[in-house]
Amino acid sequence: MDNIKELNTDIFKLFDNQWALLTAGPMDDYNTMTISWGGLGTLWNPAKNGRQVATVYVRPSRHTFSYMEANDTFTISFFDESHRKDLSYLGSHSGRDEDKVAKTSLTPKACAENTVGFAEARLTLVCKKLYSDAMDLDKIPEDVCEKFYNDGTEPHHFYIGEIVAFEEK
Repeated sequence: MDNIKELNTDIFKLFDNQWALLTAGPMDDYNTMTISWGGLGTLWNPAKNGRQVATVYVRPSRHTFSYMEANDTFTISFFDESHRKDLSYLGSHSGRDEDKVAKTSLTPKACAENTVGFAEARLTLVCKKLYSDAMDLDKIPEDVCEKFYNDGTEPHHFYIGEIVAFEEK
């Protein structure tokens, strides 16, 4: 694991263009899901010494939600474009119904803090959960509510995790 302050990447492209896998739970009981919403930043400490954090969003209906709630740590793994098919599969199938990782070319591996990453990931962030809460529909812009929540689905939960370790290939 390297120093997170040494990470040099276009953080906007990481989530929006490349997608990622959000994984929670230890090797013997984890779940993963594809995400394309998230952010990286600094929070809660003095200037030049802030906590480096990642924020991710999960609908309560997703199987990974219970794993995020039950565990204090999670990983965010980013991949090269060659793994897009695997990420697409993992984002459209539920771990409730099958061992979906087994149907991909990805290899789960143990990471720091009793978390799970993937051998093929080009970047894995290991995060310790600092805060989580449900998004409040009354505080979300109307056009966003119409696009993402007009069918009666619950709003996403968001998780802020301190990046405590990372691996980069």
